[in-house]
Amino acid sequence: MNRPAAAHSLTTTLLIWIAWTAATASGAQILVEAEGFDDPGGWVVDQQFMGQMGSPVLLAHGLGAPVADAVTTVTLPAAGTYRVWVRTRDWVATWNAPGAPGRFQVLIDGKPLATTFGTEGADWHWQDGGTVKIESRTARLALRDLTGFNGRCDAILFASDPSFRPPNEGKALADLRRRLLELDAEPADGGSYDLVVVGGGVAGTCAAVSAARLGLSVALIQDRPVLGGNSSSEVRVWINGGFQLEPYPAIGEIVAEFYTRPQSSPGPAEQFGDDKKQAVAEGEPNLSLFTEEHVNEVRMEGERIATVVSQNVRTGRRTRYTGRLFVDCTGDATVGVLAGADWVMKPKERMGASNMWLVEETDGPVAFERIEWGLNLDGKPFPRELNRLGVWFWETGFDLDPMADAEAIRDHNLRAMFSVWDTMKNAEGRYPNHRLSWAAFIAGKRESRRLLGDVILTGEDVLTKRPFPDACVATTWPIDLHVPDPRYVEAAPDNPFISVAQYDRFEPPYLVPYRILYSRNVPNLFMAGRNVSVTQEALGSVRVMATGGLMGEVVGRAAYLCIKNDTMPRGVYEKHLDEFKEMLHHRTRRPTAMPPDELHHPNT
Repeated sequence: MNRPAAAHSLTTTLLIWIAWTAATASGAQILVEAEGFDDPGGWVVDQQFMGQMGSPVLLAHGLGAPVADAVTTVTLPAAGTYRVWVRTRDWVATWNAPGAPGRFQVLIDGKPLATTFGTEGADWHWQDGGTVKIESRTARLALRDLTGFNGRCDAILFASDPSFRPPNEGKALADLRRRLLELDAEPADGGSYDLVVVGGGVAGTCAAVSAARLGLSVALIQDRPVLGGNSSSEVRVWINGGFQLEPYPAIGEIVAEFYTRPQSSPGPAEQFGDDKKQAVAEGEPNLSLFTEEHVNEVRMEGERIATVVSQNVRTGRRTRYTGRLFVDCTGDATVGVLAGADWVMKPKERMGASNMWLVEETDGPVAFERIEWGLNLDGKPFPRELNRLGVWFWETGFDLDPMADAEAIRDHNLRAMFSVWDTMKNAEGRYPNHRLSWAAFIAGKRESRRLLGDVILTGEDVLTKRPFPDACVATTWPIDLHVPDPRYVEAAPDNPFISVAQYDRFEPPYLVPYRILYSRNVPNLFMAGRNVSVTQEALGSVRVMATGGLMGEVVGRAAYLCIKNDTMPRGVYEKHLDEFKEMLHHRTRRPTAMPPDELHHPNT
């Protein structure tokens, strides 16, 4: 079942996104959020840094070829002269690199402003666009990408008072957005549910579908337009790990339903089955799916979560979802952290994130412009073989904060990609007939915050196959931790971009305990996926997506027992363990049979 208020008329959208204040002492200000443009053209909506910025942005992700204009119509309180401010940044200024690759123009009624944007400042800020005389109350507004190298725009502000300067930070900026966009002070009611699942990756989708099939009313909230997370067409990591294994072959039935068998990772978009995952979720009458909704607030009643609040990625409107039980499948433990759940994150030496990419051969020579803002890789070591370009081990962010530094991590991956391609094409003369054909702008993360449960699973537990009375989820992947590959560190010693996997192997499968799947101090909070209660070493085994899907399916069953027996997640272990283990033997629905193979693809 689709989100009830997913569609808005054009008129409603314009009222939401193009708003103005009544004339005041400081004049009128009109705010246009870039992600709300009527037609984004070739720009893409990038929401992955909303936790730091408060808003998505438009990104000109053109792989070196300028993308089509983003266009919209702005309605002003009156014709006249306005000062224009554009919130943007020079993304390579993070490394004091020359050249400003993210340059773009703002056009008003077809005429570009004199200022070129994205040319200054490593931090997000309001770049002054000067004044412009607008002849009528309505104007056509466009963003014109000049490079194809990831220019970015957060918002555009028109001020009738030329001395007005918009605030740039924290609460002041958030208040400006709410005031000028005329957003409601209180979020709209998104409904009340037995179970609210936040995060629509493999783990979250499996949790939501599992619970819905058992009769619970379920909300599944996802901040992207597609489900699957790292296994979607946006990131393109294949689903690894075994499922439908003894002693609980029923666990994995939902993973099997939407699992596809991509020929490579990354590979063509269609091989990652976005439509298949969407169909599984939408086919459940008890499941309400809310896409492009970013949860950024949690409201508590005592120690329990009562409500989560999301912000729509395109409109900024906020919606609240009330639940009896909640599941944090965000990967970054966003819900748990907002709720005050106990959590841990290794301060340094974490596994990084990947933005994978593809090249393809064409019928003739393809040029790629020489870049001045890249890494100096002349004569430096990095993988140069076609079959090793853009795969899982193009990874960075090992000693950076995966939340606070998320944009820098993604951008360093892209800068490394462009630098490698420039070096091979132009300095070394390799692959004259090949071109960059795709690159993920959504980063595929491996490690960040982990919520703590009644058990914290360790690497030693996995390797020694320590038995637990509540053992329930089969992990088949070895302990697999990524570190910078010493063979290639010379290419970027301050921020390596090639990793190597370090393995500790065991004889699979090993069953991990249920008690890693709920919070030890927020009574009605489950978790599934890479933010469960494990040490970094144990995470190296359980983090792969099929295993996360099994966690989700188990959590859906446990949530059913909570509602049935009027208990909380801990109560399932303490009072209903036998009933829980019996449920693990039974399917929620009989799917098309799928072989219970181990699915050990090349490492991701």
